[in-house]
Amino acid sequence: MPTAVPFQPAWWLPGGHLQTIAGKYLYPAGHGKHRVHKQLLSLPDGDEIQLNWSEALPQHNQRPLVVLLHGLAGNQHSHYIRGMFAAFQQLNWPVVLMHFRGCGDQLNQLPRAYHSGDTADFGYLLQYLQQQLPVTPLLAVGFSLGGNVLMKYCGEQQQHNPLTAAVAVCAPLALASSARRIDQGFSKLYQRYLLRQLKASTLQKINRFPQFPIPLDSQQLKRIRSIEAFDNSYTAPIHGFRDAADYYQQASGKAYLANIRIPSLIIHAADDPFLATDVIPTAAELSPSIQYELSPSGGHVGFIAGHNPLRPRFWLNERIPHFFQQVMNR
Repeated sequence: MPTAVPFQPAWWLPGGHLQTIAGKYLYPAGHGKHRVHKQLLSLPDGDEIQLNWSEALPQHNQRPLVVLLHGLAGNQHSHYIRGMFAAFQQLNWPVVLMHFRGCGDQLNQLPRAYHSGDTADFGYLLQYLQQQLPVTPLLAVGFSLGGNVLMKYCGEQQQHNPLTAAVAVCAPLALASSARRIDQGFSKLYQRYLLRQLKASTLQKINRFPQFPIPLDSQQLKRIRSIEAFDNSYTAPIHGFRDAADYYQQASGKAYLANIRIPSLIIHAADDPFLATDVIPTAAELSPSIQYELSPSGGHVGFIAGHNPLRPRFWLNERIPHFFQQVMNR
């Protein structure tokens, strides 16, 4: 197997903003789009999450199964999710995407949603997969918010982790400072995009549940102008946190990195316009099981390489499968 090639950004996409925007809009519309098998998984509290499988659930399959966790307001259509489906399809490895609550084709059944530290649903899914596929090695990839969830889960589980290996890409491991970062300068455009989607789904919930369990109505929701304000008004109280500061403190994945016991890869770009610089851990904060790769450029889930603008290379689609192949070949 060839060794992994360090990321070299495309010369025609310098800087984090261009890498971020191009990652979303340059990805081929049809690439990674193929028939998926959708499943609603019932949760212990009466809610449900949508799973998208690359193939029908294989029984007693010894090929690795790759579990994907999307980012904030992401779903099956996100470019990085389609990229992973396509990349692992080439290896003939099955893939399953876990939509966080309310991110699938329909709203979830409860007023609550999901958050950056919500590891319970992911843990429940892994238990379900172990029951259905007892001999199948489980691998996981988390992008952005999903990467934080994944690293926090792995740190919580320590030596009891059912996963064989994990990869986190552009994870907001320090939530408070990253919420402030995306509220600055040009990054406010990304914040506005995310807020539109978050507010739209929350408004549907407010209209669906006349006795909404927290003091938030449509007019208050409309006045929210930042991710931090949204977290303070909805994410934190609906999920039992005191406020956004309490949520950020408890949910940030950085504090859990030292406890991770499975082979893990964290990929981050120094010019990520979504995240503050203190998401970058010190050597003392990293478990020996973690391989940390910091690129000078790459943006937020961009990492586009290649010399020809007409044929961009999506480096994450190469690097992540390569890491898992290394782990499985050991």
